[in-house]
Amino acid sequence: MTYSSSMAMGRQRQIGRNQNAVSFRSKERTLGPVSNTIILIVLACLLGLLYLTQVTKTNAYGYQINDLQQQQTQLASEKEDLEVASARLQSLDRVAESDTAKNMTAVAPSGSVRQ
Repeated sequence: MTYSSSMAMGRQRQIGRNQNAVSFRSKERTLGPVSNTIILIVLACLLGLLYLTQVTKTNAYGYQINDLQQQQTQLASEKEDLEVASARLQSLDRVAESDTAKNMTAVAPSGSVRQ
């Protein structure tokens, strides 16, 4: 044995019975400060985009609700106008068919007054 091989043998751990000769070391990988900063910036951008999409959807629904409320107001005023017109038209028929109107006599003008 040479000197280098005998030194290498001294560094190795003694392998006992039923033990593996190869040992694996798991290396822990950590992210550096630059990687952490980049990841945080990307996450903040994603959260911002999520927020903007939700706000945009809410505003779109707000416009639809506003249009429907305006249409509802317009239809309600049109309904009121139609109710007034219906009452006006029905009142003429009711007056003409009433017993009091049937018992009235028609009067012809007898003359005019001069001064």
